[in-house]
Amino acid sequence: MKRMLVFIATLIITFQAFSHPWKPRHYVIIDTDGGIDDIRAISMLLASPDVRILAITVSPGALDAATAYRKVRSFLNSCHHEGLPVGINNSASFKSPSFAAALSTNWGDESSVNPAAAPPFISVTGSVLRAEKTKVRFICLGGLSSAAAIINEGGIFRQQITEILWTSGGKDYKKGFNYKIDPAAADRILSGDIPVKLVSAFGDKVFYDEKLLSSLPEIGNAYARALLKPLQGKGENDHSFSLTAFDEAAPLLLHYPSLFRTEGNFCTPVSIEACRDSLLRIVSGETVERNQVIRVFPRDPSFYFTDIQPSVNAIISEHGIDEWVSGVIANELHRHLGVFAIIGVKMGIRAREYFCTGVDEFTAFSLAGSNPPLSCMNDGIQVSTGATPGHGLLSVKSEEPYSAAAEFTYLGRKIRVALKPEYASKISSELKEIAFVHSLDTDIYWELVRKNSIKYWLSMDRHEIFTITELN
Repeated sequence: MKRMLVFIATLIITFQAFSHPWKPRHYVIIDTDGGIDDIRAISMLLASPDVRILAITVSPGALDAATAYRKVRSFLNSCHHEGLPVGINNSASFKSPSFAAALSTNWGDESSVNPAAAPPFISVTGSVLRAEKTKVRFICLGGLSSAAAIINEGGIFRQQITEILWTSGGKDYKKGFNYKIDPAAADRILSGDIPVKLVSAFGDKVFYDEKLLSSLPEIGNAYARALLKPLQGKGENDHSFSLTAFDEAAPLLLHYPSLFRTEGNFCTPVSIEACRDSLLRIVSGETVERNQVIRVFPRDPSFYFTDIQPSVNAIISEHGIDEWVSGVIANELHRHLGVFAIIGVKMGIRAREYFCTGVDEFTAFSLAGSNPPLSCMNDGIQVSTGATPGHGLLSVKSEEPYSAAAEFTYLGRKIRVALKPEYASKISSELKEIAFVHSLDTDIYWELVRKNSIKYWLSMDRHEIFTITELN
């Protein structure tokens, strides 16, 4: 009997790990007031492939709404998530105390961010809820003004939002800052029929201890670096708060509810050390298995052919493990190492970054046609995005003129990602020159193509080589 129970438990865990590998378990909308713990919670949610953020709304709280919008939008832009929508709540009447630490924490370059042009939070929320059929959680990192206004809209808003996670401070939530932002809105939400989980953290205890702070830089991604930003601010008397955790409890509860003790709708973390370890796992993106057959792609250069060994670590360091893995798979599928296949990989990952989405979640229409070498781009696109013909998500332009570009559609929005003309011209002229000097049937031709492809794989930054145009 005991063996049977162990077998069943193992089976459940296995199904949880591998069922719907392309689809995240958690679809969320986040509301933030720009506090220093907010950037940490948002970074954790962005880092996890098991979470899909549909939109972010900003409301007054730790900062006024306009300042919070500047910080959030600048941070998303710095992470290359320009297409993740952010709406602003200008209707809430709370007068922010503008905490010094929150004001001084640099989220990103705000020079091109204009809060006056920000879309209203109701329209942003409604747009994504109408486009995404999966049920959604609303994660509130400040007050409940926006949540109350959204739920009050009724219709699709009430149908799609199935739960609210609120970082309230626990059972004494009425004494907390997030409740005092808008007590009337909080009371309406808590007395309503949408389930609310009130999440608390560890109070004044130091959460970011020496071990955690030394581990974050080793992860090496933008999300891990963002968790350190509150320690780089200049707010007076706020340094101790930057070492505690508050809003971080929401993504921890979302991913690992077993770390919390639940009494009614109050959720309290049990082990601070387990939460620290889990935070690192989330920020590292280790919340789901990313591959289907191979558990881990080797980073050891000796695993690869001699000519690419000197570039392995540099490509991973410069462009990330996702581009490396997609590039390896695309070129194995392609049966030779080609520059346009690499461009397709970079293009697909850039589109995913822009929308802040995962694989198999949007449609792709390649403008590269079906004639090599330009059409080799199609292999890179399908590997890096999961938009394959087999899934019915990839189609290819059938009539000239062709171009090194593709159109990607996600949640009713479409963008065109195109290789900049100077790069397209340089690559095409080099390939023509190699073909002119050496026949396509010779080994030297393919050796030179391979050498060029490795060079461009390393040197081309996907954030620099493309233009992105919003089509609707």
